[in-house]
Amino acid sequence: MRLVSYEHVGKVRTGAFIDDDRSILDFLAAHDATASDEIPVALGDMLALIEGGDEALARARELVAARPASAIVEASEVKLRAPLQPPPQIRDCSCFELHLRNCYDVARRFKVRNEPDPESAYLAADRSDEDRVIGTFLKQPIYYKGNRFSVVGSGTDVVWPSYSKVLDFELELACYIGRRTKDAAAADAAQSIFGYSIYNDFSARDAQLRESGGGLGPAKGKDFDTGNVLGPCLVTADEIPDPQSLTMIASVNGEEWGRGSTRDMHWTFPQVIAHISQSETLYPGEILGSGTVGTGCGMEQLRYLKPGDVVELEIERIGVLRNRVVQP
Repeated sequence: MRLVSYEHVGKVRTGAFIDDDRSILDFLAAHDATASDEIPVALGDMLALIEGGDEALARARELVAARPASAIVEASEVKLRAPLQPPPQIRDCSCFELHLRNCYDVARRFKVRNEPDPESAYLAADRSDEDRVIGTFLKQPIYYKGNRFSVVGSGTDVVWPSYSKVLDFELELACYIGRRTKDAAAADAAQSIFGYSIYNDFSARDAQLRESGGGLGPAKGKDFDTGNVLGPCLVTADEIPDPQSLTMIASVNGEEWGRGSTRDMHWTFPQVIAHISQSETLYPGEILGSGTVGTGCGMEQLRYLKPGDVVELEIERIGVLRNRVVQP
């Protein structure tokens, strides 16, 4: 299924895309229309649906199959939210070696001394920095925890942070944890994945430069309102039998800026889950980002966003995540 959260007539609803994503089946309305005696606890909220497990998914599939006309709304008439807004947790991982190497190559060629401008790289680096970071990357998955309260959905305007002059997008795949998971083995961890979305991790590159010397990971470079965009839907794992063969495309104002594939992930999501869940419980609804695919951001090409730009990120089998960048 292609699950969605959306706003319609002043209420937040949960449903599923149908008719090639042109329409949405409202789960609660569909439940009422089928005159079922069951209590639809898991149908009105995406997190409850995920926590409801196989039983909740089975009921949702029954409703999609029934398709009561009174429960169908046109997708053009609603405002999409992120599938979970806010999610219980966000961990953004680094799974693509090419992205890291491209960034360090750019940094070595275009070092900056003071505030960077949109024609400059966002950090200064030498070979030792690259060797240290990528050396760690090759040994184990690395990640940071993002601001879950800054999550928005496809179609929402992304507001340029007031303290930044250099704004960038990042094309990522996101997976959602479907059940409590602790000390998982990589061979079994795929069973913990509920589904997938597209993730645009907008980044204030100049702020990221200023704080990078502290060695604690990104903060204001990532943590600003509307900076984490997820959607346009949550595709259940059964709809994507091979998540390691998905084409990923990034475009700005209709021009393709980058293209890659999930086959290039050095760390797969099951491997990442096995690493993170060591002596730590992952809970339903938690989100793991894949990190940026190679060529999946402007910085790798020394191209940055301008106010008014429309960013479209596409991943095969999931759809297109579309947002406009605006100044306050």
